[in-house]
Amino acid sequence: MTGKVYLVGAGPGDPELLTLKAFKLLKLADFVLHDDLIPAEILELVPSSTKLLNVGKRFGNKRISQEEINGLMTQNALLGLQVVRLKSGDPLIFGRAGEEIEALREAGIEVEIVPGITAALGAAASTQIPLTHRKAASAIVLVTGHRAGSDEFADWPANIPTDATVVVYMPGYEYRKMAQQLLRAGLTGDTACAIISRATSPDEQVHVTTVEDLDGSPRLASPTLLVVGEVVRLAKAADLRQRFAWSEEIANISSAQLEYALSSCAQERAE
Repeated sequence: MTGKVYLVGAGPGDPELLTLKAFKLLKLADFVLHDDLIPAEILELVPSSTKLLNVGKRFGNKRISQEEINGLMTQNALLGLQVVRLKSGDPLIFGRAGEEIEALREAGIEVEIVPGITAALGAAASTQIPLTHRKAASAIVLVTGHRAGSDEFADWPANIPTDATVVVYMPGYEYRKMAQQLLRAGLTGDTACAIISRATSPDEQVHVTTVEDLDGSPRLASPTLLVVGEVVRLAKAADLRQRFAWSEEIANISSAQLEYALSSCAQERAE
């Protein structure tokens, strides 16, 4: 009897954000192939009798190729095993799930997707940055910083709406080039942005700046995420001031001032 492969999202880092279905599958799996970024606390949920294999790819270093991963999932499913491919965040958002689904379908293997909380949502929640706002952001654009297998920047939309929140996955550290790309896409230099490192984990760090000052940002520990848009100004100000050296002027801004600024921004766009 042929087994089954589950592409499972482990969430953004906090083990408590793992879904109940993911938890159950980790307990029942015969073979778990996991990413580098999966926290040890989640891997500890896997029974000792279950085969566990790290197939992560980070910083261009690959323990194993994507083709080999596809082969391992297929071979073990054909042996009748229940296979979990455990991915950080959500498997369908920059998680190579598309390639794996194609390979499994081609081999006639049943596959099921178990969604997880993607990094953008986890980071937004932990920093209290609303990705949408009636007066400031009516769209979300998710992009990746680099092309697959290359150091080149990925192709982005030529014109990003000014009322969109942009979330850049895997932005890297070439902040000057990143700022230039954002400016070419139509964003202004004074647009607020936040670099969020190790979102939802105890080691989370945040640096708030603007597009024009992005080049002077510190190299926070990976993995990082870049959130760009006026909604960044709505992050929990006291926490940012205390922990992440946000300027006193910005951090002390009142809710009334924020409301006025967002209303003015909305009015300008309407005109």
